[in-house]
Amino acid sequence: MADTASSTIDSREIEKFAAIADQWWDAEGEFKPLHMLNPVRVGYIRDRLCARFGRDPQGPKPLSGLKICDIGCGGGLICEPLTRLGAQVTGVDATGQSIDVAYNHAQRMGLDIRYRHTTADELVAEGEQFDAVVNMEVVEHVSDLQAFIMDAAALVQPGGAMVLSTFNRTAKSFALGVVAAEYVLRWLPRGTHNWRKFVKPSELAAALRPTGMTVADVCGMAYNPIQDDFHLAHRDVDVNYLAFAVKD
Repeated sequence: MADTASSTIDSREIEKFAAIADQWWDAEGEFKPLHMLNPVRVGYIRDRLCARFGRDPQGPKPLSGLKICDIGCGGGLICEPLTRLGAQVTGVDATGQSIDVAYNHAQRMGLDIRYRHTTADELVAEGEQFDAVVNMEVVEHVSDLQAFIMDAAALVQPGGAMVLSTFNRTAKSFALGVVAAEYVLRWLPRGTHNWRKFVKPSELAAALRPTGMTVADVCGMAYNPIQDDFHLAHRDVDVNYLAFAVKD
């Protein structure tokens, strides 16, 4: 295991996720919102990467041959479907308990996924690079946004891409992403999110700019209470949103 003492790691965040790591694959447990978001997130990642690399998103293995790094992979909720789509996936997380859960689940599913208990800056120091880097619901938990984005972008090889998902910092995101999700619906443990650390799309674009990466698309994700699911909402980025950035 690598040393995870990184300037972008918030030890309080690590402790929070370590405490509930055994629930990663419980679709009705503490990570229920991520399970609900997963089909939307994976579909967006697939479609954007296929467009970037000239693939058919409806093909049997549309991401075949692409090297993808999932930073903050947790229990592997994104790593597994990306692997099934043909990608060579490396899952990275600073919480050792989450990596253990992810590895064991992948083994039971018969999936070959490279999991590492390490951080983005450690991978940069090792000279690693990938066709694409994925950061799902991570940037709102780091201690230094700019430093983290610099490290993540350094892992993207020229011509590659980065896909991010996070919360916008708006009154609506406080009402729905914090109050409703943590206190009313109780989808998440209280204190999971700090609204002040939510990231506006303009702030994300500004953080990426010095790295040589450009935001090519921003798309919202909205919750439908009648159908009890999430869907892409291109113009509604007030709460959850996805961003696709490219490096030329």
